[in-house]
Amino acid sequence: MLASTLMLIALLCAGVLIKVPYSEMSPGPTVNTLGDHDGEPVLQISGRKTYDTSGHLNMTTVRVTSADYKMNLAEAVYGWMAHDNIVVPHDTLYPNGKTEQQSTQENAEEFSQSQESAKVAALKELKIPVKSQVVVATVFKDSPAEGKLHAGDVIKSVDGKAVKEFTDVAKLVTKHKAGEPVEFGIVPVKEAAAAEKAGKEATASENVKMTTEKAEDDGRAVVGIKAGTDHTYPFTIDIKLADVGGPSAGLMFALGIVDKLTPGDLTGGKFVAGTGTIEDNGKVGAIGGIEMKTVGARDKGAEYFLTPKDNCASAASDVPDGLTLVKVDTIADAVKSLKAISKGDTADLPKCTTKG
Repeated sequence: MLASTLMLIALLCAGVLIKVPYSEMSPGPTVNTLGDHDGEPVLQISGRKTYDTSGHLNMTTVRVTSADYKMNLAEAVYGWMAHDNIVVPHDTLYPNGKTEQQSTQENAEEFSQSQESAKVAALKELKIPVKSQVVVATVFKDSPAEGKLHAGDVIKSVDGKAVKEFTDVAKLVTKHKAGEPVEFGIVPVKEAAAAEKAGKEATASENVKMTTEKAEDDGRAVVGIKAGTDHTYPFTIDIKLADVGGPSAGLMFALGIVDKLTPGDLTGGKFVAGTGTIEDNGKVGAIGGIEMKTVGARDKGAEYFLTPKDNCASAASDVPDGLTLVKVDTIADAVKSLKAISKGDTADLPKCTTKG
């Protein structure tokens, strides 16, 4: 008995002392995009008539251990056995030695972009015009573009060819060989901002020449910028939600905006939660940690969960009791399903299965 006791103590000590390269994911907070958070509305719209809403359109989150957290063997074993937690290799959440600061910055940028895409997708769904233009999002230090292009400059053309989408910039630059000259047609950020403030389109462009250089990773021609898209809205939409990162709340933000800008209730007072990235064109994309999000949603009282099409099979493999998984591929799909839910016509909802 003494030997067994000593062995047990040794195993317990080993479990606590031995560190393993794993991290843990667990259900995080959920927030109703139609309601308040920390004392103020999550969605604030001014300059356009809005309508009262009821029910819930909750965005969901996943809580993860930090990049520098060293999980011990005992915690890993407990996590593997726990139903509501998932233990994954550390590199899954923090690849290539990514630090906590880098991860936080990346998540903040993705969250900000998801908010903009949610606004665009919602307004397009409502047939409300949105003006868009390609801009310089970032200029990298010690690059050919440094001092010649600036964040916020509007990119009209590259080598005289019109730029319609931000992806056009890289396509046109990489047609060159490293060391060849390239010419950008731009509207400087100051002129662009002044035009936007006056409610006019920026047209006073100028040409800027620079020499491409070789990218370190694959040798393609680059100038050292990151292009993006800047949108101008016909009224003000503010999303007030701090301490959340990543792109996965895009769908629920977009639906909340649609609900507030249309008469009646999209949910009919029901508790609907969901997740999914959103593109400007309304396409819904897959996210990580779906199993954690469905658990978190059901724990808060959700009856329906809007699930990206590509997450359906995984989510359907372990559905919390009382939760219906509704498959969505676009914002239009989600709006259609919400209208059916509000009326109680749920028999024909596109439900997730283990096959997708």
